[in-house]
Amino acid sequence: MASIELRYLAHARSGDKGDTANVGLIALKPGYYDILVDQVTRKRVARHFKGMVSDVERFELPNLNALNFLLHGALDGGGTLSLKTDAQGKVYSTALLRMKVDVPAKVAKKAMERAG
Repeated sequence: MASIELRYLAHARSGDKGDTANVGLIALKPGYYDILVDQVTRKRVARHFKGMVSDVERFELPNLNALNFLLHGALDGGGTLSLKTDAQGKVYSTALLRMKVDVPAKVAKKAMERAG
């Protein structure tokens, strides 16, 4: 097994709705989706963003090879109220892609080679 950042397996987009950041995590290859489902749990994402969010919800979108996360309490009241630098949650996707997951060494090597 090898530990690699999610950025080698997925890309992500994020935004906001009120006080909740929304992060879509999309597998770069269909074969990576099962790894995301197994490794990127609600609990692990909550731990990754500890102190930054009050709760995390996860939704599986197998037809898109994607997961969607709602990060509650992430925006200090939302875009029009918050004094946070990123009151609209745009950097949460990048932050999630820095989370490390365990994958078979062969998968890690191939994914990291593709990233060049």
